[in-house]
Amino acid sequence: MSNDIAYPVFRTPDPALALSTARSLVEFGRRGYSRVSVYAEFHSVAEVWEVARELPTGWFRGREEYGEFDGVPLKDCPPLVVGVQGPGLPADPAAYEGRLPLEWELLDLPVGSIEDAFTAAIGLSRGEINWEVLCWPDAPGAGFHGESKHAEVTLLFNTTTRDLDEPADDHTVLLHVRSVLVDGRQRREPYAHWLADQSGLTVIGPGQR
Repeated sequence: MSNDIAYPVFRTPDPALALSTARSLVEFGRRGYSRVSVYAEFHSVAEVWEVARELPTGWFRGREEYGEFDGVPLKDCPPLVVGVQGPGLPADPAAYEGRLPLEWELLDLPVGSIEDAFTAAIGLSRGEINWEVLCWPDAPGAGFHGESKHAEVTLLFNTTTRDLDEPADDHTVLLHVRSVLVDGRQRREPYAHWLADQSGLTVIGPGQR
């Protein structure tokens, strides 16, 4: 079993520029079967309702307390906890008490189908666009074979971490490669540098696992 590591290669306060830069990197490895997923966290009811209007097919899921629904049949759990699309969200703000932040996602979509709308809707919330099932080429001059299993690009909005746990005023593009850790060093980091350079980018920070 192998894991990936993601290197930041671009950062900007301009979401449109961040998206266009991420797309240029995606196109370098895109195949007909490549896919895209989007995910975000919303900390207020107003944010939730706004995104539900703009992107109603996305799935929302709220927090639950540990053991809150132990022994409760799934059909009897609140839709907001089980997962609900925009049109099914509660209209009463009180229903969101104890459930925020809400997670929101749309998964495994065709590339180009959701990115613009998501970028326009994310606002100041934290979230990500992740392109996967890409294929990075061989770099024979650098001594690296290509990559498919861990060939991904992620665009982070309003955060610099894959866990979305550190708010930021800008947006970061991450380039993923296979993690090969030997004696405390990432042996495929030079490959990430090579890939970034092919798209006119530069690795600007340490990798994130």
